[in-house]
Amino acid sequence: MRITSRKTTIAFFITLGVCLAAATAVLSTSWIILNWRQIVPLILGVIFFGFIIAGVILNTIFLVREIRRNEQQDSFLNAVTHELKTPITSIRLYLETLQKRNIDEEQRREFYQVMLDDTYRLIGTVEQVLRAARVVQKNALLSRNEVEIGPLVQDALDLARSRHHLSPQAMDWAADGRPAERLSVMGDREELATALSNVLDNAIKYSQKDPGIRVEVLTPDLRHVQIRVKDNGIGISRGELKRVFKRFYRVLTPVTPQVKGSGLGLFIVRAIAHRHGGKAFAESEGTGRGTTVTIQLPRNLQ
Repeated sequence: MRITSRKTTIAFFITLGVCLAAATAVLSTSWIILNWRQIVPLILGVIFFGFIIAGVILNTIFLVREIRRNEQQDSFLNAVTHELKTPITSIRLYLETLQKRNIDEEQRREFYQVMLDDTYRLIGTVEQVLRAARVVQKNALLSRNEVEIGPLVQDALDLARSRHHLSPQAMDWAADGRPAERLSVMGDREELATALSNVLDNAIKYSQKDPGIRVEVLTPDLRHVQIRVKDNGIGISRGELKRVFKRFYRVLTPVTPQVKGSGLGLFIVRAIAHRHGGKAFAESEGTGRGTTVTIQLPRNLQ
């Protein structure tokens, strides 16, 4: 119901803008016809009506963008509220059960593990929000140290397997003809690890039940190194390949409402890549055909 209302509002402003621009164009044409022999009024009128048309178009574009931005922020707030409320509720229920009932040691340990996992989930959500605010600060300092690509990728894969309880066969990686340990970049290892972990988490979440993820380390030229994460998930339509890196944006399909997230993961990936002088982009052959997300960074040639 709310989405329909917003679509109606956007359609209204677009229609209003088009009608106002058309009305202004008709008035300007009439002015030209009536004053075609008078040069000065004719020129001034054309300029005046041109400014009006441009103002109407720009105002309509601004209003539509603001409506869409508010919609994305509302979706973000709903997602973050859910991501915070769900584990808190779970922890509270388990604590109440432990307080009111006598349970055996094995079940007690199981409760402790579930609460610990929920705590990690809470911390992860809070860290994502804080990191999204930090990476866009223009005056934020960037620590630059040599970061070896091989250990970086291996640690990220190990963490993803542990966090999502995946088998070793679900994720693998390979270097492009040369030992990845010899490839390095200059930057903040923690930020780069966060970017790669976000890409891997997205690949796992959107691959549904049977993820098959491959990480490739490539050297497209002498000056750059690429970390490419390929999945066999739901894929992305061509029109959304660039939008997925926007803040709060989430791909909407019949499957994705079940996928948890805040819409900040790929935004953080792109921001970190830019902070390191690189870029991030996505490729997909379409819905249901998987996605490849690439982080490209300048190589350390020293």
